[in-house]
Amino acid sequence: MKIAKKGDWVRIHNVVLNPEERAPKVPDDTKKVPLEMWVKGFLLNDEAKIGDEVEIETYIGRKVKGKLIEINPYYDHDFGKCVPELLYIGKQLRSFLEGGEVNE
Repeated sequence: MKIAKKGDWVRIHNVVLNPEERAPKVPDDTKKVPLEMWVKGFLLNDEAKIGDEVEIETYIGRKVKGKLIEINPYYDHDFGKCVPELLYIGKQLRSFLEGGEVNE
């Protein structure tokens, strides 16, 4: 198991509000789940492993406590798979706006 050391860039998780603590005016589906936060920062503990309660310092200097969930986190999202039908919309719109015919 990988161990994070003091100063490593990590991501933590924390439950801010449990469902019963949520504001009464939030939508019903929102009331059923906890309010959670994920924060990235530099580990302040000497060392920790995934699942440990730790303290971090964010890039702007805020100190936050939570459960260590990732070491050296990175963005792994994308914009989904290619939709071929959308590839030609830009050309069709440009043609239409310039007063020409729409080529399909």
